Amino acid sequence: MEVEPYTPESSFAKGKNDPNFRTKRKIALHLVQQAVEQGWPLRAVVADNFYGEDRGLKSGLRELNVPYVMALKPSHAWYHPEDVAGTLQDVAHEAGWISAEQPGQWRRIRRTFRDGSTQDWWAVEIVAGPYGPDKKERAIVASTDPQTLPDLSTWYLVTNLPTPMEHPESEPLFSPASLEAVVRLYGLRMWVEQSYKQVKHALGWSQYQVRSDQAIRRHWQLVSCAFSFCWYHASHPSDNTTPAPLEPSVSPLPSQRNVPVQEAGTRGKNQREQPRAATSFLASSPASGARMVGALDHAAALLAWLVATAPTSGVATPAPTA
Repeated sequence: MEVEPYTPESSFAKGKNDPNFRTKRKIALHLVQQAVEQGWPLRAVVADNFYGEDRGLKSGLRELNVPYVMALKPSHAWYHPEDVAGTLQDVAHEAGWISAEQPGQWRRIRRTFRDGSTQDWWAVEIVAGPYGPDKKERAIVASTDPQTLPDLSTWYLVTNLPTPMEHPESEPLFSPASLEAVVRLYGLRMWVEQSYKQVKHALGWSQYQVRSDQAIRRHWQLVSCAFSFCWYHASHPSDNTTPAPLEPSVSPLPSQRNVPVQEAGTRGKNQREQPRAATSFLASSPASGARMVGALDHAAALLAWLVATAPTSGVATPAPTA
């Protein structure tokens, strides 16, 4: 996984004309190119309509031979006669939907979620303008209600994944994808959104202000590691969910009030304090090979210890007065 901070144009001397300035879409294309060069396997790049509406990005992905499933705006249009539907939303409304028993061109799609629950959606292949099963790009509209096309549960998608055919004229560049497959692929993007919310709010992804570029990258890498650690622990629950009480590995040092007066008084300011007692965090089993022992069953205790021993947050203090 790679991340790259976006630097706004206001940070450059020449603004958008500065040779070092790059838009978010150009950064996205560069990251995809980097993933391809490193040999990362991928089924498709998924993104919202901020990226899907950009022709340059889609053209760049096609040049890299990378498949994609991206969102478009409902008002996405192409050249058309005045009396012919020329937007995705208009064409979807004309797809012949009457009811679930008379769906017209709409096809029922059953989405299955991780918890085993299901939800019925409907999808239609758009055959209009530059889109169609036999063209370089396909447009698909998926919705929970083809009658009203609600904003929150209607997707307008574009993809370069080919349509499944029994006898294709030539070997397709990518594996074909049915309507169900395209909808499922775009649905994976919602996990990215959900995970980003958790990373941003619970793990402090957004707390990178007043840091250098290198420090921002390091901060994001640490947060990503913490998220991966938590996600792994959640998907691999331990048999012992209640951690045993932690015992100190050494006897605690006496508190300051138990130290004799004469001994406490001889402590100079250049004399270092003895380290506090360290609490032991041991894995429950030996390593099965030449690697780190399994400590993921102590995730709650480890994270609690990190929080307890973290440095204090920076607090502004008034400047000394003369």
